This record gives sequence, structure tokens and C-alpha cells, in this order.
Amino acid sequence: MRIVFHGENAASFSHGFAERLGQPAEIALLPDTLASEADRAAYDAAEAIIGVKFDASLPSPAGLKLFHVPGAGYDMVDLPALPAATAVCNCFGHEQAIAEYVMSAILSRHIPLADADARLRRGDWTYWAGAPERVHGEIAGKTIGLLGFGHIGKAIAARAKAFEMTVHVANRSKVAASALVDRAFTLDALGDFWGSADIIVVSVPLTAETKGIVAAAAFAAMRPDAVVINVGRGPTIDEEALYAALKDKQIGGAIIDTWYRYPSAGDSKPLPSNLPFHELSNVLMTPHMSGWTSGTISRRQGVIADNIRRRFAGEPLVNVVREGA
Repeated sequence: MRIVFHGENAASFSHGFAERLGQPAEIALLPDTLASEADRAAYDAAEAIIGVKFDASLPSPAGLKLFHVPGAGYDMVDLPALPAATAVCNCFGHEQAIAEYVMSAILSRHIPLADADARLRRGDWTYWAGAPERVHGEIAGKTIGLLGFGHIGKAIAARAKAFEMTVHVANRSKVAASALVDRAFTLDALGDFWGSADIIVVSVPLTAETKGIVAAAAFAAMRPDAVVINVGRGPTIDEEALYAALKDKQIGGAIIDTWYRYPSAGDSKPLPSNLPFHELSNVLMTPHMSGWTSGTISRRQGVIADNIRRRFAGEPLVNVVREGA
């Protein structure tokens, strides 16, 4: 079998892949830009491709059996442009890492370890116990609102419950109350959902339905001290509305990991938005890192290898985005 890892992201899953696959294979690592004829020829001959992008600018391999996205999002894959016989799969395995990121971010707003450390190194005892003006916060008893209750939402809910938080969920399909969920909303009741929580976590995928789902009306309905966390896709939150809500202090703050602009061949170090979020003190900015851990890579590598084995053996695939002929 001929396997291609296309691009820097996909190449992260190639280390030790032959051993994980456990079968003979020709494995090629190709750059994001297929500049040479040799690179394009290798891509065109592939029977399995691991990559985050496919469009008409790339060769369309006639013998391609499987296109595997090494992550959950496949919004950069033009599905109709792929050969009809090609099965398309994605993978998860990032929910543990993202849930830890979310809880760490929430805890950091309530327990100022870094600031306390920096101050004490200067002899500043600002947070010393014993006086009411020196207290810091805690997250027990806070309400977390999860917009989306897939792999990520469920992992966050489990950890939030361990911290004795109340969990509200808004989801396209109905979610029943359970040991993890105290209250559930459908998407036609978002007006009530926005104001029900201290923290809103956005983890929905980017689709026509979810683009800009968090907009000006949402921020107007939120609590004045609410914190918004985006670990889904940047454009699920309206860029201008988010900036305005933060700049005008309409909400308490935001923790943003997924953005509106990313590095490209022409600009390797862009700011993540056309708007000056970096000038605001009430937003914590991270570079789409929440799910990128060694554990995520290992779990996803296992799914990719298993699906390749399944596809060539004619067995059912897991995490199917599109069935192949």
C-alpha cells in the first residue's frame, strides 16, 4: 500500500507509524506545497492520504482508497473534489487534552498562582490568608455552559463535575439530564442558555449552521462577568461582536484558542485577527494549542493506522465522514 502524509500537521503522526501499522507499506512525507513534479507524482499515486486539506489545486489520485484527516475538523477538505471511491474519515482523541486546557484556563482566572509567585519574589504578600480583602476565587458552585456536547463537551463536563460545578448544555440534538448534565437547552433556546452560566465554552464544529452562532445578541444576553472560552473553531464566534464585547467590557473576559487568521506561506507570524485583540487586557490568547499533546498524537495515530488496515481489508471504518464506493 502507498501512504502519503501531506503537510507539516500530518507529518506529526508519521513517526513510528510503520511499526504502528504493522504491515508493509510505502510511506512518503510530502510538504504542504507540492512544488516539485516528484511530490505531485507521489501524491497522485497514493492509496491512502493523511492530510488536513484537499481541493482542486491538488492531484486527484485515481486509486485513492482513504483520505484520513488527522483531526476532527474537515472544513478544509473539498469532499466533492475527491474521487468518488475514496472513503473519508476523521479522528478525535483530543478531548482529554482540550478538557484539561479548559479547566486549567478556568482555574487560572480564580487561583492566581503565577501572580502570587511573582509578587512574593518581590516581598509582596498580597494574597496572604487572613484578611477578607486578600481572598481569591474558587470554581466550585460556578455554572459552566457547554455549547456543543460531543466528545469535547462530554470530557469537559466530567471534569467540571469533579470540581463541583453546575453543568448546562446547549446542543443541536436533545440532551437528557444526567449525572453530568444539570440542565439542557436546544439551539432554539439559546437566548436562555447564554445568561444561565458563569462560563460559556464553545466547542461546536464550524458548519453553515454554527458560523457566527455566538454573536452580538449572545453577548448582550450573557452575565456581565461571564467568561467565554473558544476551543471549537474561530468563526463560530462573530469576530467583531467578540471584540466589541471585550473592548466595551460587556462581559468579564474571554479565553480564545481558535482564531480568524493563521500562519500561511506568505505570512508566518500573523496576529490571529484583523482586530487588535492583543491590546485587550481581558482576553487570554493561545495559538490553537489546546488539543495538541503527545497523548493526542498517539491516540490519533492509532485510529489512523487501524482505519488504513480496515480499508485495505474491506472491513468497516470508524469515524466515517464519507463512505467510499
